[in-house]
Amino acid sequence: MTATNFNAPTAPRAKTASPFSLLISAVSNWNDTRVTRNALSRLTDRELSDIGLVRGDIEDVARS
Repeated sequence: MTATNFNAPTAPRAKTASPFSLLISAVSNWNDTRVTRNALSRLTDRELSDIGLVRGDIEDVARS
């Protein structure tokens, strides 16, 4: 005898992102990068050194 579960979830459907959600995502990413860059820029060279960074690393860290 075989048991069949008709309530099992099906594979999720692929959703295409709307232009509005893409815009919101881009603005959110831009703002996160801006906030990170500003916070790191306010640190002294000594404080940056303590966390293993130099001023030249700020842009790369902010974008990742």
